[in-house]
Amino acid sequence: MGLGEALAILSALAWSAGVIIYKRLGETLAPTRLNLMKNLLVLGLLLPTLAVMGTPPPQLSAAELAITLFSGLLGIAVADSLYLTALNQLGAARMGILGNFYSPFVILLSFLLLGERLGPLQLVGFALVSSGVLVVGMPSVQEPAERRAQRLGLLLGVSSIALMAVAIVLVKRILEAQPLIWMVALRLAGGIGGLLLLFAWRRESPLPARAERAQIRWPIVLLGAFVGQYLSMVFWLGGYKYAPASVAAILNETTSIFIVVLAALFLHEPLNRRKLLGVALTLSGVACMLLA
Repeated sequence: MGLGEALAILSALAWSAGVIIYKRLGETLAPTRLNLMKNLLVLGLLLPTLAVMGTPPPQLSAAELAITLFSGLLGIAVADSLYLTALNQLGAARMGILGNFYSPFVILLSFLLLGERLGPLQLVGFALVSSGVLVVGMPSVQEPAERRAQRLGLLLGVSSIALMAVAIVLVKRILEAQPLIWMVALRLAGGIGGLLLLFAWRRESPLPARAERAQIRWPIVLLGAFVGQYLSMVFWLGGYKYAPASVAAILNETTSIFIVVLAALFLHEPLNRRKLLGVALTLSGVACMLLA
């Protein structure tokens, strides 16, 4: 297993844990405010990381800096806010299923913009991973839900996944040649700047109201920021830095399987035969990707 592949899988695990935590936090915090809070906390973690590492700032042209900041604005300020909104409406399991759109978007964009190709064994791995997540995600019964809210949640969820794919493909070539943690910090700065502009445009305070502050569970917020944002973002960008974008995207698909397992452990959702079959198919696909 290469470093890029390992980081891509670790990113999926960290993000899955974050999804479970964010679902809990979303019950009391608005999506955009939760997004801003967790990213400010992550920035507070990144600054001492940069100081300890002593890595010099990246040498970026004006165009490269603009692309990096725009990638953060698009992938963090916009896409993450849409994701958290859809998460509140659809729940963790359905959002895990919608995440399956991520690798097809990245593969298409990598084909169009980066000239990447997949080998035969990698295509088999992609098919197995997709089959596994479909087996896990396909509902056994039709759940009652308001059609309008469900359609809106699906639209927001798919839009968030598509924007995440665009954001990472945009910065892929720059990321390959620059220090990883600095690139994480710059994208994060772009995301935070975009969120602050959004609050200013809405003429809203970015700070939670008094009643909202009273309901904040700070240990959970800190845990979510560290695991679901700091670790997952570093691992995620590391995967794209050290592995082809299409390979990293397919390995990121294991997120939905991790969500099923974590939901069973921490939310006490049943882990039935269908879910176990999905786990087996997905792990087989990951093995094909790693052996290719």
